[in-house]
Amino acid sequence: MSPFDQKKELILREIGETSEAQPDASPKGTIDVLCLPLINTINAHPDMVTTSLCLGRVSVFLEGIKQNSQIGAKGNEGRWLFVTHEPKELDDWHKLIDFSYNTEASIQENTRYILYKFEPLILHVKCRDLKTANLLFSTAMSCGFRETGIGSNNIVGIRILIKLDVPIGLLQDGKFVSLVSPEYLKTITVLSHERFKENFRKMDQLQSSITNMGVVKEDVVETKEQRRERKIREGMERREHVLKEKERKRIEKAAKEASETQN
Repeated sequence: MSPFDQKKELILREIGETSEAQPDASPKGTIDVLCLPLINTINAHPDMVTTSLCLGRVSVFLEGIKQNSQIGAKGNEGRWLFVTHEPKELDDWHKLIDFSYNTEASIQENTRYILYKFEPLILHVKCRDLKTANLLFSTAMSCGFRETGIGSNNIVGIRILIKLDVPIGLLQDGKFVSLVSPEYLKTITVLSHERFKENFRKMDQLQSSITNMGVVKEDVVETKEQRRERKIREGMERREHVLKEKERKRIEKAAKEASETQN
């Protein structure tokens, strides 16, 4: 078994064992159900296997304590205030956070911002070889995943640029303060629903294209003996074709002469 096939077997076994009781290393811990058709399509291909996949999500994140003017710190007490991969869980999300509203809240150098994000599908696929990686890259690009790229070990990262990333509030005196109105929060919720729809449409398009992608055929390197035999075979086929064509013309000529004689 090749190293790729060994790796694929290991990944598929881990996917099969993942459950709420035995979560994987992702923040969610389990595979998004809506991702399964795409995952199964990719993993059914003999030369590809998924290494990571996020369906797309909305998150509200509190930055961590900043050090040396660090932007968007995730460590140092940074944490999720809300996160979902399901559009049906998105409505009224802001009611789940104990917001106070103050559009004139003071901003300091080390203010910890609250960020609202929509992040679309991101998918990493390990391919058997560079030819397969290039084929998958072209397939994804043709579906509109313009942020797609090929990394080391023939891993293709498939991405699309339909994200939404806006600051909506800050942490002040230990409280969550919204710098925008509830109406604005509802507006970005509507925008996120639209992005979810486009995200799922593109995901379905990608799945369909991968289904029809086919397999890259390996180049066949001929030995000298194989090349000699092929040349002899091709020469005999050409000779046979020429003889058949001559015989066809001879028969046509004879038939024509016989017809003229009868007339």
